[in-house]
Amino acid sequence: MSALTEPRALRAGRVSFRARLRPALVVPAGLAVLALLMALSIGRGDFPIGVGEVVRTLLGDGRHRFVVMELRLPRALTGALVGAALGLAGALTQSITRNPLASPDVLGVSHAASVAVVALTVATGSAAGGAGGLLASVGIPAAALAGGLAGGALVYVLAWRQGLDGYRLVLIGIGFAGVAANVKWWLLALGDVNDAGRAMAWITGSLNARGWEHVRPLALVLAVLVPLVLIGAFALGALGLGDEPARGLGLRVNLDRSLLILAAIVLASVATAAAGPVEFVALAAPQIALRLAGTGQPPLVGATVTGAVLTVGADLVARTAFGGFELPVGVVTAVLGAPVLLYLLVRSRRKATL
Repeated sequence: MSALTEPRALRAGRVSFRARLRPALVVPAGLAVLALLMALSIGRGDFPIGVGEVVRTLLGDGRHRFVVMELRLPRALTGALVGAALGLAGALTQSITRNPLASPDVLGVSHAASVAVVALTVATGSAAGGAGGLLASVGIPAAALAGGLAGGALVYVLAWRQGLDGYRLVLIGIGFAGVAANVKWWLLALGDVNDAGRAMAWITGSLNARGWEHVRPLALVLAVLVPLVLIGAFALGALGLGDEPARGLGLRVNLDRSLLILAAIVLASVATAAAGPVEFVALAAPQIALRLAGTGQPPLVGATVTGAVLTVGADLVARTAFGGFELPVGVVTAVLGAPVLLYLLVRSRRKATL
């Protein structure tokens, strides 16, 4: 039977089946790519290990247990968890505001975290030690978390005017991010050159020397927040219809929106505290997942997996693409994410002129 003589109902059924199947394939395909990238990343280093040997070691039969389990696996897991948190945070903010430009880094969360870390660095005179290393292991992540939460809350309060408007939130967030960035550079200029250099290593976003102490807090936060966010997926879908339809469905619009925004801010702040500002992952991952799934708004689980794939992949590029010179992962994500931002800006302008 040719496509011309095929009954219309049968063709429509096939299209409908493909439309339902496409979103379901995004997550398993993304997880498969993530597993491959993590195995490749774990195998790279001064002591190369093949993918097969990496898998055997992870299963308990390999000969390089210390190198894989203690030195390289924590870095790969940290990258995956950071990317997952950023991808989910971006999907939440973009869905709530119905604006593809609304992501935690564009809204200034990462810049606020950077200001807190640089301020702590300048005040204590050391970004890497102090009090027997307590500052490096506790103080800097705590400052980044507090700064990100405070910055996100401030942008949300400033954008509130008898409700939350997506474009108002983005405009205020961009303005706040610009102010925070200038404050950050001013604080760096005040500090000692050595302290500024150590702070810059964190500000650029890096997965270098990440251990299990970075994996555990991230895993705990994601284990708590991801199920709660998925439970709130109904509220997120209703909010995408607009305030009045959401109220008609029984939602407490302002409260539900505030809780989901708070979850996005916490996710972005925890990710920034673990690896520094890894730019553009929260912006690009939901949009890539949306286009892969063909859905009306960014899929939450798909964006989470896509964010993990982007971060681990960017870290692999940063470690291998430049010979013996290793770039911070934040530099690679910024280079890859800038064209995505330009594309979204152009696409938004074209839609506005139609």
